[in-house]
Amino acid sequence: MKRIAKFEKVSPEQFKVGFASCGEHPNVNADEAYNSIKLPSRATRGSAGYDFYAPFDIELAAGATIKVPTGIRVKIDDGWFLSLYPRSGLGFKFRLQLDNTVGIIDSDYYNSDNEGHIFAKITNDSKDEKTVNIPAGTGFMQGIFTEFGITFNDEADGVRNGGFGSTTNKTE
Repeated sequence: MKRIAKFEKVSPEQFKVGFASCGEHPNVNADEAYNSIKLPSRATRGSAGYDFYAPFDIELAAGATIKVPTGIRVKIDDGWFLSLYPRSGLGFKFRLQLDNTVGIIDSDYYNSDNEGHIFAKITNDSKDEKTVNIPAGTGFMQGIFTEFGITFNDEADGVRNGGFGSTTNKTE
């Protein structure tokens, strides 16, 4: 197996900024949530996915959405990216979904102003009115590293600074 990446926690200050940007989380202390963050890990030697763990208790009624600050960033070698998916059991039982369907973390996201802080926006799309309960420290999302190539005539020379939409060519 190639070793191409390293997970790290964002700084406590960045986590607090990210936590505040996610809206209300009643009964959750940002410092306690930060201190309890576990780095993503694989469950078995044969696992492709690295489990991301909930930094605090998450309860989602059917149809509800939450933005989760994971407190995690990842340094990835050039030529690789990290794909994020809901844990398959949560998707199967509750139709838990990432709102952007698949999260893509590029290698240059690590150097963004927000320290490359990875967020997840998840929705419980249960058709059976089931509530999803994810205790703090429980895996809710998984990440898989994938190698990619570029075209012979690729001329990309932009520099990233941010997350969603930061690499889109803007015309105004």
